Formats: sequence, structure tokens, C-alpha cells
Amino acid sequence: MRKKIAIGLSVLILSSSAFTSCKAVKNSNKTQRGAAIGAAGGAVLGAVLGNNLGKGGKGALGAVIGGVVGGVAGGLIGRKMDKQAREIQEQLPGAEVERVGEGIHLVLGENAVRFDFNKATLTSAAKANLDKLVPVFKNYPDTDIKIYGYTDSKGADDYNLNLSEQRAGAVKNYLAGKGLSSSRFSILGMGEADPIDTNDTDAGRGKNRRVEFAILANDKMIEDAKNGN
Repeated sequence: MRKKIAIGLSVLILSSSAFTSCKAVKNSNKTQRGAAIGAAGGAVLGAVLGNNLGKGGKGALGAVIGGVVGGVAGGLIGRKMDKQAREIQEQLPGAEVERVGEGIHLVLGENAVRFDFNKATLTSAAKANLDKLVPVFKNYPDTDIKIYGYTDSKGADDYNLNLSEQRAGAVKNYLAGKGLSSSRFSILGMGEADPIDTNDTDAGRGKNRRVEFAILANDKMIEDAKNGN
């Protein structure tokens, strides 16, 4: 709920910024218009969401928001991310794929990559779904991928934090074992922070035992975009 409220607030503010910018870019082309709006609203987006997401601000969504480049470069990066997000959605229809700013927030929960209670071992279904992501990630080598692991609320906080990091690590190791460069990945355990469902039922806890991805432009993509590529 906190994420939805924050995103809604940011959209309102960004709409205002975009309106203010329209006069300045009235006669420009589509890429220039998008870039000008991005430059005007990027700082606002980061400030509003960074201050309103609470614990989630340290997670995948917060990382995507913090990676805003803005300007013409941001517009070019955004187009590439649009295409990648569509391919991910086609490969994993049950995943939550969210385009935010110039990155992608991807939630792999119960129907994509889930973990059994108190386990950090990937199930056969989880491996099958990760296999579907491998070709997409290979098609876009100029992205960095941050993996965030989560648990349900059962157990001690310190234990869950360690378990969640093991889960993120299991995903990284599996993807690296499929030929993706391990240097593209970073991991972080979030423990039981920022649940996406109730922890009062088995079904809800199953959804909370998840991983999330922040997919961001790496230095090469940013440099290429600044050069107009």
C-alpha cells in the first residue's frame, strides 16, 4: 500500500512538472520532449518516493528510483528499458514487471520464484522460471541487476535477514551458472521487510518469500546514451 500511495503522489507531481516543461519543448521532437520532462521530474520523483517508501526505499524499487539519469540520455535509456520490460512480461506473464523512471522493478513471487519455508534452495519451478529470464538478460548486457531476497515474518529478525541474503545469493549463482556475468549482479537480504501480502496465512507468507530485481543501466549504457546511441 505504501508503494502505491507514493507512486500515485509522484505521478501527480511529475504531471505538474511535465505541464510546466511543455512550453519550453513545444516544438521539439518526441525524444527531446520526453527528455525534458524527465529532467524536470526526475529529481522530484526520487525525492518524493525516497522519502515515502520507508523500508521499501532501500529495496529494489528504491534502487530503480535512485538510478534516474534524466535528460536526453534518460529518454534513450527509457526506450531500451521499455523493450526489455515487454520481453520479461512475455516470458513470465505471472511476474510483476514495473517500469519506473529509467529502470525496471521486477518482483518474482509465488508464481515465479518461490522458496519453501526456512529454505534458500531454488525449487525446480523456480529454476524453470529463471531459465526464461536468462535470454532476456543476455539480450541486454549493458544492465546491472540488483537482487533482493525476502522472507516471511516467522523467525528471529537476524535469522531472517541472513536467510533472505542466502535466497538472493541462490538466484545470483543460478543465473551466473547459466552464462551471465556474475559482475552484473549484486545481492542484498531484506529479511521480512516490506511484505507484499499478509503474514497471517500460509498463502500470504508464501508470496512474501520472494526475490525482487532492480534492473538499471550500467556505466556503458549511460555513456552510450549521452553520446546519442
